Amino acid sequence: MNNSHFFVTGDPMILGADISIIVASLGILFVLTYFKLWGWLWREWLTTVDHKKIGIMYVIAALLMLFRGGVDAILMRIQLAYPNMHFLEAEHYNEIFTTHGTIMILFMAMPLIFAMMNIAIPLQIGARDVAYPFLNAISFWLFFMGAMLLNLSFVIGGSPNAGWVGYPPLSELALNPGPGENFYILSIQISGIGSLATGINFLITILKMRAPGMKLMDMPLFTWSILATSIIIIAAFPVLTIVMALLFLDRFGGGHFFTMTGGGDPMMYVNLFWIWGHPEVYIVVLPAFGIFSEVVSVFSKKRTFGYTSMVVSLMLIAFYSYFTWVHHFFTMGAGADVNTFFAVSTMLIAIPTGVKIFNWLLTMYKGRVKMTEPMLWTLGFIPCFLVGGATGVMLAVAPADYQYHNNYFLIAHFHQVLIGGTVFGMFAGLTYWWPKMFGFKLNLTLGKWAFWCWNIGWYVCFMPQYALGFMGMTRRIYTYGWDRGWAPYNLVSTIGAFIMAIGFLFQVWQIVYSIKYGERDTTGDPWDAHTLEWSIPSPAPYYNFARVPDVTGVGKDAWWEAKKENEKDAYRELVKEEPLEPIHYPKNSGIPFFMGVFFFIAGFGFTFHWIWMGVIGLAGVGLCLITRSFQYDTDYYIPVEEIRATEARLGREL
Repeated sequence: MNNSHFFVTGDPMILGADISIIVASLGILFVLTYFKLWGWLWREWLTTVDHKKIGIMYVIAALLMLFRGGVDAILMRIQLAYPNMHFLEAEHYNEIFTTHGTIMILFMAMPLIFAMMNIAIPLQIGARDVAYPFLNAISFWLFFMGAMLLNLSFVIGGSPNAGWVGYPPLSELALNPGPGENFYILSIQISGIGSLATGINFLITILKMRAPGMKLMDMPLFTWSILATSIIIIAAFPVLTIVMALLFLDRFGGGHFFTMTGGGDPMMYVNLFWIWGHPEVYIVVLPAFGIFSEVVSVFSKKRTFGYTSMVVSLMLIAFYSYFTWVHHFFTMGAGADVNTFFAVSTMLIAIPTGVKIFNWLLTMYKGRVKMTEPMLWTLGFIPCFLVGGATGVMLAVAPADYQYHNNYFLIAHFHQVLIGGTVFGMFAGLTYWWPKMFGFKLNLTLGKWAFWCWNIGWYVCFMPQYALGFMGMTRRIYTYGWDRGWAPYNLVSTIGAFIMAIGFLFQVWQIVYSIKYGERDTTGDPWDAHTLEWSIPSPAPYYNFARVPDVTGVGKDAWWEAKKENEKDAYRELVKEEPLEPIHYPKNSGIPFFMGVFFFIAGFGFTFHWIWMGVIGLAGVGLCLITRSFQYDTDYYIPVEEIRATEARLGREL
């Protein structure tokens, strides 16, 4: 291949990005070498199977992806700020809205969810680890290498440009012969394997590894939300894998699954994509519901109102999520009966969602509400999600949807749901569990600045887009004329996007500032919280619990109940006074990292139709699997002396 086609050239912005990537990479290499950190990086992070460290790596990766996707959004808003702009050319605009959507959904929202799962779930249920720690590490590295593969397309080969949904025929070889769509397909395939494995891992963890005495109906609501999410992942992600495989066969092997001229049906792709795609909305929003439930309860000093109805609502949403996908394309023309079924099923799902809103409000009612940063993000979520839910019901009305379809009303709606729901939820979770991750609290003043910038910016950015939708502005157009009357709304919307970007900068400042000046958590329970993760020191020791808690007969909110029983030494209420025993623990392994690298090599090779490289990559994956199969020295026992010394260092005498 000619190098002028291999490397993306000719665009000053991409040249600037190239230089930035090279400078940043050289800087990282210099720091690691100068401070002799290569061994530390390998031992402590690249080979770790500790779910908490894997959670932190998910957080870092997700925030980097939020930055990348956010820059894409800013570039799009600059382009649309005024009519007849030529800040971006049409092709570049197509690429940016494609990578923006793909990154934000699959490489920002998903890893943030997985981060919260890894950080909190084993601790909440009193487990020392996840069910399959080695598989958990593989999941992370497959996600990470998939994300890197997609991002590489920015500077090598060219980015995908058929939208984040990749609809045929635009994504087929005839209309899209470059490597961009191959990057899209293979990056999703690689990370999708990791996502499916994570769903299986956490389903088994929750069902089989709860502390003695913790019944299903005693579990924290965040754990319930992850149980529901894991079920959806296991059922939905195989569909995405299949549809991407079929599209790849069309492009790589000359198949015609989705090409009309070859007897295929592009609408089959659309159906299969959304059979995954709409449950995906709930995959990224249900964990946020679980986080809000924890936060509202803790900072209102009350039990969650209507616990049972919350559990039923979560499971009903998981069930209904499979029966709503056609509302994404009522305009397909499936007929009145089909559209009616999916319109009603879409409206039905609003009922269990609404139940939770009432429960959170009633939990706060007559509670002693404390305005911490997690609580602020929760309160910001409620009105935002209410409007998003109401406009979702409007979109569920099939005849009206013919007017809204693919215009800016839809854009505003799903950003309202995904930013107001998922992003605000993850920010609430990050700030809530931050002390448990790192042992210090984030600065509240800077957090408030970030919160208000995000909230004000959100409404300034997206509320005008509802009006633009009513005025007929369709999505994915890259310029428009003055005669449309859209200019003032687009300018205001762009200003809002910049305000949100300022909010992100405040968050970066908050983290950097708090690392040096943040209030250290010496109690392990800085929020006076309710669940088991707060019964151990902060940051949590690598084995989690020196003694596994026994919550038999305690019921819900075991840590809170223990504090009521024995305020001075609640920990003793949860554990049996038995001698400490060595803890069985998995050894670190480099195989998950190498497996991710080999998947990346295979993906890169198939992207450019270099079969030899693809085969080498897959052979490497096979070699990793065989090597692991013949490894027998994979675990060890942590000695009692080491456990006692670790606990003493964290301020707890056993």
